[in-house]
Amino acid sequence: MHKPLALTLAATLVLAGCGGWKDSRVNPTNWFGRSAPAEATVPEGTNPLLPQESNARGIFAKKPPEDKSVLISQVTGLQIERTASGAIIHASGVAARQGAFDVELRKAETAEDGVLAYDFRVVYPEEATLKGSEFSRTLHAARTLSNQDLEAIRLVRVNGAENARESRRR
Repeated sequence: MHKPLALTLAATLVLAGCGGWKDSRVNPTNWFGRSAPAEATVPEGTNPLLPQESNARGIFAKKPPEDKSVLISQVTGLQIERTASGAIIHASGVAARQGAFDVELRKAETAEDGVLAYDFRVVYPEEATLKGSEFSRTLHAARTLSNQDLEAIRLVRVNGAENARESRRR
């Protein structure tokens, strides 16, 4: 009976001596100070709720596909039709050879104010194809624009490899 009482008394004394442990530098919870509120630094023009492009891809994500498109050989026609909500740009072009696919009017990088420029881009097959007649190589592409897109535009241009077509606003 005396042994358990002695152990209990010794444990109580050791536990009472640990009161200074809370403020000790040896205690890992005291290695940093208390937290304080701080403002989050967010770069201009970014949404903190959306991940950045560098963080958006996971380790198992596929690489983005390589752009194999080229400018069409010649742009032969450009027509702009007004609609209730804006306009539709219709472009026609002749490819250098048969088999062109994935036709696209891609917005071009321009520094001119009031000019809306598009590149008429196509993808050719990897294997060699015949040249064929002009009718068999003719391709068409279209793009819609809203009234807001057209507010400050005075000229619409469609670029090809050999030429460009443009239409001015009346």
